[in-house]
Parts: sequence; C-alpha cells; structure tokens
Amino acid sequence: MSVTIRLLAHASIQIKTENQNIYIDPSTKGTGLKKDDFEPADLILVTHGHQDHFDKGIIKKIRKMGSPIIAPENLKKELGGGIVWGMSAGEHMVINDGTVIWAVPAYNVKRFRKPGEPFHPLGLGVGYIIKIEDKKIYHAGDTDLIPQMEELPELDVALVPSGGTYTMDMTEASQAILLMKPKIAIPMHLRGADPEALKTTVESESSTEVVILGEGESHTIG
Repeated sequence: MSVTIRLLAHASIQIKTENQNIYIDPSTKGTGLKKDDFEPADLILVTHGHQDHFDKGIIKKIRKMGSPIIAPENLKKELGGGIVWGMSAGEHMVINDGTVIWAVPAYNVKRFRKPGEPFHPLGLGVGYIIKIEDKKIYHAGDTDLIPQMEELPELDVALVPSGGTYTMDMTEASQAILLMKPKIAIPMHLRGADPEALKTTVESESSTEVVILGEGESHTIG
C-alpha cells in the first residue's frame, strides 16, 4: 500500500492512503491555512495544546462522525464529545483498521520562556509514531534533541521540527536524524529557515534521504 505524506504548513501534516485520511496537528491558527485546505478526517492526532498545533474549530469541522481523536491526556476534556483517546508517552493503541499509534516523548531541554520554564516541558505534549501496514512514520511534535530519540524503532519517515526558537534548529535536527537513521527525513516547523544545509549534512553522513517539501507539497512511499 502506498502512503502519501503532505506538508500542509508549519507542522500540520496529512497522511493519506487509499482507505484513510489522517491529520496531525491540523490548525488554521498561525499557519496560514484555511478551512478549505482540509478534507474530512478518519483520524486526528494532536501533539500538544499550543494554538498552531491545536485548533478546536478546524478539528470540529473536518472530523467525520465516529472518527477518533488522539491527544495528550491534558487536552482530552477540551475536545468534548465523540471518541477521544488520551495518550501519554510510552503508550500505544491499535485502531480498528489495524493502524498502530505510539505516543513518544517531546519536550525542550534548552529552549525556555525564562530560566527553568521551557516552552514545552516534559509531559505537556507528545510525538507520535504511526504504523500503517509495514510503514512507520514519526511526527516528532515540538521538541529539542532528546535522548529518547535513540530508542525509537526503525523508521520509514521522520518528520522533524527544524526551525529553532521553540524546537530544534537545523544543526540539532541534523543530529537527531543521524541518531534515528530513518529511511526518509522531512523537515517541518521551519519558521522560514532553509533546510538545504540539513539535507547536505545528513545525506553526506548517512543513507537517509532528506525530502524538502514546500507548503502543500507531498511525498509518497510505496
């Protein structure tokens, strides 16, 4: 089965197969996206509660009746009715169609609002690994380079924040990719940064292919 990964904007990602349409962090807030940029969703994943990742209005609009939402436990009450599953890092679940979702840690270790107060403290949010048949796709969420990345399973695709300020910068994202060794890495959460240097570094030091997507562009793995 082929899987198409589309970078809508920022960290809003669409994962599409012939049977399902999945969104990670769909948001119109601070992303430049509009409601019409989204299709009805079979599954929605939210990494954390910052508005550029968590948009209750767009979630309500695109969610099909009966479609589940997966989010950190601290957002579960905000999402109201329907099927809402809270997950913490280290947990996993199997969706009815056989898709497996793992929640993994995502947090800052060097980016702070003020001393001792990270933008993304441990426990605020998560990243996700989505397994569709034999394909594993990792969305890192908003995170710095953290030791748990070395413990991740073999990945087909890693979606890695790379823009600095609130997440890893290009140098750190390169280090993370080299640590994880995915088959394909896709920079996201760029905040205007140019990922060409990341691509050069990673591809010269590993077998990972770095795919740079502009907003609205997609890449298909088969």
